[in-house]
Amino acid sequence: MVLSQLTGKEPYWFLFARGGRSLVTSYRPVSLTSVVCKQMEHVIASYLRQVWDKYDWLYEGQHRFRPGYSCENQVITVCQDIADSTDKGDRIDAIVIGFSKAFDLVPHDRLLMKIAISGVDSTVVAWVREFLLVRTQRVKVGWQLSEEVRVTYVVPQGSVLGPLVFLAYVNDI
Repeated sequence: MVLSQLTGKEPYWFLFARGGRSLVTSYRPVSLTSVVCKQMEHVIASYLRQVWDKYDWLYEGQHRFRPGYSCENQVITVCQDIADSTDKGDRIDAIVIGFSKAFDLVPHDRLLMKIAISGVDSTVVAWVREFLLVRTQRVKVGWQLSEEVRVTYVVPQGSVLGPLVFLAYVNDI
């Protein structure tokens, strides 16, 4: 594990995901947030869910990272749809999309635009903007400390809001 530090924010841990252990690309960053930050994230997440439920904004077929939905239910639904189509003699075409390092590739500007047009209050959009944009990180290996770099594409893994705002980003795919 390699620890990096977000200036004025919480530390990041880089966890081994897969591949060669000597390759930087084999690790994923996980944000370790403070209790106070996690509580605020829960408040914001609850508000986002309320607004998005009110406007029926999230795609109904999205089952990941949503309370009351499960991947198992989604698999059952897809299997049932395939069985129903087969029984009717319909042609079945399927496209399966897999995301690799998905949380690492979300551009903040596009994500914030999608959240802003979802019906969310502008003060909440501003809070999420600060949560995402005011991040820098530096990596410490042994006694060596890297230069700080601005984080511009990462949805913080290990955070409360990360999965929910990722849903906002992929909602219209």
